[in-house]
Amino acid sequence: MSGYPAGKMGIGPRTKSAVLWGLVGGLAFLVLVQGYALLVTPLVPITGALALALGVGLASGLGAYLLEPRIAAWSLERERGDGSRKG
Repeated sequence: MSGYPAGKMGIGPRTKSAVLWGLVGGLAFLVLVQGYALLVTPLVPITGALALALGVGLASGLGAYLLEPRIAAWSLERERGDGSRKG
């Protein structure tokens, strides 16, 4: 048996994608904070950076979850060629 077992257990593909995008967003923020701390000076203590990274991760995950259907529809319209806007 292959493929995603829809409705049986686990989280859906859209939710999984949003969680992974949130994780990527949070970790990318931590990398930027660490890079800045290495080159210049620490902006915030590590606990503050972790709290900010959590906020960035939640925002990017929520944004991915909410925008994914719109972006998919927009991409499909562009692929078909009927998404041209005049103006």
